[in-house]
Amino acid sequence: MGERLAGAEKEVLVEIVRFTQKNGLKGAEGGWKDFLARNDKKFGASVSDPKKRTKDVLLVFLVTFSKDFQKYFRKLVRRHAERRAIEQYMNEFSGKISPEQKLVQLTTEHLDYRKNYYFPSYQEGWKVMRIGKVSSSMNSGAMLAIDCEMVLCHDGTEAVVRVCVVDNKLEVKLDTLVNPLKAVADYRTHITGVSKKDLEGVTCSLVDIQKSLKKILAKGKILVGHSLYRDLYVLKFDYSRVIDTAYIFKYANLPTTSTASLNSLCKSVCGYSVREDGEPHNCLKDAEAAMNLVTAKLKHGFNDPIEIAENSVPEPDQMKLLAHRIPVYLPCQELLKIFSGNPSIDEKIDSRIRGEFYSTCISFNDIDEADKAFDELDGQETKDSSGRLQKSVLLKRDNGDVAGFFVRKMVYGSRLSNSEVLKKRPQPTENTEQKKEDANGDKRKRQRTSKKHAKKAKAPVVE
Repeated sequence: MGERLAGAEKEVLVEIVRFTQKNGLKGAEGGWKDFLARNDKKFGASVSDPKKRTKDVLLVFLVTFSKDFQKYFRKLVRRHAERRAIEQYMNEFSGKISPEQKLVQLTTEHLDYRKNYYFPSYQEGWKVMRIGKVSSSMNSGAMLAIDCEMVLCHDGTEAVVRVCVVDNKLEVKLDTLVNPLKAVADYRTHITGVSKKDLEGVTCSLVDIQKSLKKILAKGKILVGHSLYRDLYVLKFDYSRVIDTAYIFKYANLPTTSTASLNSLCKSVCGYSVREDGEPHNCLKDAEAAMNLVTAKLKHGFNDPIEIAENSVPEPDQMKLLAHRIPVYLPCQELLKIFSGNPSIDEKIDSRIRGEFYSTCISFNDIDEADKAFDELDGQETKDSSGRLQKSVLLKRDNGDVAGFFVRKMVYGSRLSNSEVLKKRPQPTENTEQKKEDANGDKRKRQRTSKKHAKKAKAPVVE
């Protein structure tokens, strides 16, 4: 353990420490802040950003963890080394790299890749598949696209109930129902298209699916999907040679941290809708759509930003609220006490740490429940720079401390009204020279000026 971690670059150790923060992991001396408070007499936990700590301090903290966690930390170091080897190979042998592999690289360069594709594969039931020799995998262009449907279980987790896989010719390689092998709270039939009756007599398990994936992904095949990390998470399958179709396109009218839904992206890129409004998902069609997007990207490039309708937020995301600028000392599970309904937090997927703060998603059973929970929050309502409603809220902890953070909707609201825009800008001063002009000229200039101001008022405000 010590040698591999000691040989890792500092940025890798920073990522691992942040991973322990996000997941609330503790070593023999507690969590990261506990460790700092005990061992740093000068600064304590006041300087808790791992980036601001020396590599030696990061190492000393990580070796306080058990052997099982240390084994997982080694996997993270190895994964980083593989990425570096791929980058080096691409720089030295750019002419030998397949176009498909370039999209894999484009996926890994996305801002959200490390956040979403660092899986907790140290947990029981996870399978990790290595990519093999770098030189051979760089030349391969074989691809498979996958999509899953999930149900909500009584223990608060999601379980896969259907898996579909197609190749680049859209030939079906896998299409099967899966028995979740635990009590289901909500089949989400209106979304998944799968009912309780459909699963009667189904014997295929998650373990069977994992075995099938290992077999069909042999020889370095690339796995394609839209927001693929969600499928891999529910499949408990850690695989790094992926193309995420949500990451390989640029969007002209969405924030850099946002992605388009599969349906809206297919409308813009491929010219067709995967499903109509209110129609349940079709696992096989979604897998085919992801492959069609990659095929279109390879054939036509789509290097320029794509226009996406502002309200095209995936339905599962509409059932969430985003809490952000949360102090890192505040455990995410404590956030649930301020929301009505039956909220849950899957911090292993949704949380992101940035210095002294982090963000996480609060999930609800449906869109109405998420809207109601937001409406009932006690806080000042504003809009973020992208026009989405948010509230500044305060949470009183059991120890009496008060923590503040923001909660916003995932969907786009209407832009600030013209009167709201004008309040944020200084009023234009009157042109005294204009008064000297004749009445007709004065009238024409005022008309031009008013039109100019009206155009400005329609522009979104960046706060």
